[in-house]
Amino acid sequence: MKTITKKFKITVKPNARRNEVACGDDGTLIIRVAVPPIEGKANEKVIEVLSEYFNKPKRCISIVSGFKGKNKIIEVE
Repeated sequence: MKTITKKFKITVKPNARRNEVACGDDGTLIIRVAVPPIEGKANEKVIEVLSEYFNKPKRCISIVSGFKGKNKIIEVE
């Protein structure tokens, strides 16, 4: 069985007051996470927040590009 994947452009805003997902004017997802961007903690939290948003397990969400920047491309199975 073939899995269907979809890619999304996201912008991450670390050190936010709370974790939330919003949609930008250009269609990108804006992910606010309440952790600092140190040692990949923000990336881990982004995957956790998106798994709740898409109602998918964390293993179905991966960061394709932009590991060290605020602009990323993610893939959801």
